[in-house]
Amino acid sequence: MPRAEQPSRRTVLTAAVVAAAAGAVSPAVAADSPEHPAKARSKASSAVPSKAPSGLVDNRAWVSYADWRGGTVKGARAVPGVRPGLMIATSAGTRTYTDPHTNKTALWEYATWTSTVHKLAVPATEAVASWNADTPAGTWLQVELTGTYSDGTDTPWYVLGRWAAGDQDIKRTSVDDQSDGKSSIWTDTFSIDDAASGLRLVSYRLRLTLYRTPGTKVTPTVWRLGVMGSDVPDRFTVPASTPGLAQELKVPRYSQETHAGQYPQYDNGGEAWCSPTSSQMIVEYWGRKPTADQLAWVDPDFTDPQVCHAARYTYDYQYAGCGNWPFNSAYAATYKDLQGVVTRLGSLTELETLIAAGIPAITSQSFLKSELTGAGYGTSGHLMTVIGFTADGDVIANDPASPSNSAVRRVYQRREFENIWLRTKRYNAAGNVASGTGGVCYLYFPAHPSARQLAALAAVGVR
Repeated sequence: MPRAEQPSRRTVLTAAVVAAAAGAVSPAVAADSPEHPAKARSKASSAVPSKAPSGLVDNRAWVSYADWRGGTVKGARAVPGVRPGLMIATSAGTRTYTDPHTNKTALWEYATWTSTVHKLAVPATEAVASWNADTPAGTWLQVELTGTYSDGTDTPWYVLGRWAAGDQDIKRTSVDDQSDGKSSIWTDTFSIDDAASGLRLVSYRLRLTLYRTPGTKVTPTVWRLGVMGSDVPDRFTVPASTPGLAQELKVPRYSQETHAGQYPQYDNGGEAWCSPTSSQMIVEYWGRKPTADQLAWVDPDFTDPQVCHAARYTYDYQYAGCGNWPFNSAYAATYKDLQGVVTRLGSLTELETLIAAGIPAITSQSFLKSELTGAGYGTSGHLMTVIGFTADGDVIANDPASPSNSAVRRVYQRREFENIWLRTKRYNAAGNVASGTGGVCYLYFPAHPSARQLAALAAVGVR
């Protein structure tokens, strides 16, 4: 039997919320397949469906030299060039950090950068950060957020991630048990505890802390830092879009299932590796790949060792899995001249815009076996790669939940796929109300996009 779903404060809170609403709705008839239980990505909010207003997402990214110079620094400095960034200029002091996953205590030099205040165009119930950085051996970084609520009060400084591209200096980790009674951090997501109350996050600042081994000149370099804030209303169904594109991108195909049982320390392969497997497909679509030296640690008897590599280097030691959204986008950006962001899209029309410009997307969804014809499984949380659309408008996906690489390419009915991806509420196998992701996706694209790619990204709100 596969590993059972691991509950967390995130899933426990959502279960409590939706249980209260479940009695007022009719249960679904179909059942989830037991073959693909995954850690659910929950949204703490009421289960009352509502019509989606226009403008559900606010994306703000710091990427330019002017952006980096606009913040407040202590020891950090902005670096100009073809890919502007932020690095350590001088030590602002030292701090000790005890890694909770190794119990190792070490002293680190640090420098900080704090953004200007960003006022959200869409006062948000949720917010997810993304960052792209180089962290040589002996360095790591921490991303934090603080904000102001619509009632005029402020949040604490929340840790959104402690991250390094490698795993020798620290174990990259999310931080649990962060809450002020109005909002909480669920692995990688800031969430208003009671969205039905009307409380929203109206503005925020980010703080980036760069760490390095004392007495050295080595430094992390951060090229991109941003947040996707959103207010996607609770909805069981979404309006149907009209097909507008017939195109398929040539994206490599990898199965997560061929890795079942591999590397228990990175969540045991198979069903748990949908996110890194999808990430690796798109990394290689852009012509990047780990070197032979980087793959030397993988058992030579394992096929597609680059998928094992992706799992190791997206693994979140607190979440105990490879499904941390920002960690996956940050992994993609460790490859030369790639960027990665986590965002939400509002329709398949927006996804068509990206595909037309040559940009595939990794989508996050959950569904019953009966809700996605041809999938052959149900899941409480799964990532797959959308690579195109048929002449009829149906979705062409590289679905890693396939028995072999050759079986990865799937065609899913447009209406079914659109609804399971964009909804925020669904009925699970027991007939209870459960959460959906509301259009979450990862986008990986070149550091210097073409004019057409820039226009497509801008059209979906990504800078």
